[in-house]
Amino acid sequence: MKLTIKDIQGNNQGELDVKFPIIEDGRGTQAVHDVVVAYQAAQRSGTACTKTMGEVAGSGKKPWRQKGTGRARAGSFASPLWRGGGVVFGPKPRDHGKKVSKSTKQLAFRKALSERLKAGDVFVLDDLKLSSPKTKEFLRVLSALQITGTTLVVAPSVDQNLILASRNVPNVELTTSDALNTYEVLRFGKLVFTRGAFEKVEQRLAAE
Repeated sequence: MKLTIKDIQGNNQGELDVKFPIIEDGRGTQAVHDVVVAYQAAQRSGTACTKTMGEVAGSGKKPWRQKGTGRARAGSFASPLWRGGGVVFGPKPRDHGKKVSKSTKQLAFRKALSERLKAGDVFVLDDLKLSSPKTKEFLRVLSALQITGTTLVVAPSVDQNLILASRNVPNVELTTSDALNTYEVLRFGKLVFTRGAFEKVEQRLAAE
């Protein structure tokens, strides 16, 4: 597969051969599902916490005597049956993370990127160096490429001008080729790579 390389004015600057093998069949679909579920589970804070009967503050005194009052038997103010009492089988702080093998992550990443390439949602820029951290300069690049909607810009490394210029643009996020993951590849409508960033991603996939 070949990708057209463009400059920041939207002019063609040649073609780039995709070096990693594109997945054409249904292989990797389950891997993508497993990796995305694991990613979303890892985003959960896991801090939900309720008190058990033994953790509720208060006296351990019996509310009233066992017999002779005409009321139901009661042994504790912290009973789960009472307002303000303990919670039975309530949530406790825990780690929601799921284990996914390295090979599964690699397969899922290649499958996700293959599908986006086949759908024509991947753009490659020769370079994306901004002369100043101006949002209007960044918007001019997106306009030249005729890109609208949710967009992920992938750079080879952290660029301060690019960070400052893109941070106020709605539906646009910035990441690096090393940090790019399967969830991000699928989440955004368009993926904009610099040539250097795409080559780094190819190196990641070549290790499979």
